[in-house]
Amino acid sequence: MKVRPKPLVLKKYEILISRLKRNFPRFNEVTREYQKRKRGYEGEIQVDYHLAFLPQQFLILRDICLHVSHRTFQMGNLIFSQNALFIVEVKNYQGTIIFDTILDQFTRDDGQMETGFNHPISQTELQRYNLQQWLQERNFATIPIYAFTAISDPSTIIKVDGDKDKIAKVVAHGSSIPRKIMHFNKQLSAHDSLGDRKIGTMVQKESKEYDMDIMKRYDVKMSDLLPGVKCPACKFLGMERIYNKWQCRKCHHCSSNAHKQAIDDYMLFGNNWITNSICRWWLQINSKNTVTRLLKKSSLRYNAKRRRWEK
Repeated sequence: MKVRPKPLVLKKYEILISRLKRNFPRFNEVTREYQKRKRGYEGEIQVDYHLAFLPQQFLILRDICLHVSHRTFQMGNLIFSQNALFIVEVKNYQGTIIFDTILDQFTRDDGQMETGFNHPISQTELQRYNLQQWLQERNFATIPIYAFTAISDPSTIIKVDGDKDKIAKVVAHGSSIPRKIMHFNKQLSAHDSLGDRKIGTMVQKESKEYDMDIMKRYDVKMSDLLPGVKCPACKFLGMERIYNKWQCRKCHHCSSNAHKQAIDDYMLFGNNWITNSICRWWLQINSKNTVTRLLKKSSLRYNAKRRRWEK
């Protein structure tokens, strides 16, 4: 399998963290959420390594985002065989995690404090229900769907208070998930709706990249962000435009097109257009003509009526 691409929302958080002014009131909250999503992505890559050992008869689709009954639902991994569908949701926890089947709660103990989290099994069961609804809306017959929770870090200790067999059926470290999938798959017979992989094709067609307006979520204004061009070598924010090139004031690296990433960053924050004056502020350039030349070489198109550059 190809390397899992970095999610769009994680990219947004990376850019936001690098440009958000440190005195922004919710800066720490943004940082915590970024770290959480970064750990999640790293955990998914770890589990991808193990899923790659599934036989070629299995089709693996990743980062699926579908719409059903006026709501959107996501699945980290959706795996197809000719017998069933398998949802694999990845969790990246450190320390000890405890499943309490008596009180139906989930906690983590990192050695310093015990913290409660949303129950991962409840989350995967909701995904399974949503997928069933999605299939029913498209007139597919009832198809066996199994949902698993993969714990990405092999050093994480899994404990159970109560029914261990119940948890062991659907929760395991990432290295054990392929074996569980093959075990369940062998117990089933081929399903007519899965024979020609029509469902897989439809899922790929209808799946959209999950997106979120993080500027709106944290009430971030463009004035809360630091403008400038980021050095592609050392990531320093504040390259200077010198003789048709960008030069880093920190490591002295030179680039002819470092501004392209800066413009992409601006657009990624939900902006569908940019004016010459805004672009001069964003790139920290005084020359109107220089910015015009740079924008002409970009992928944006000029709207003469509104005098702005648009996607």
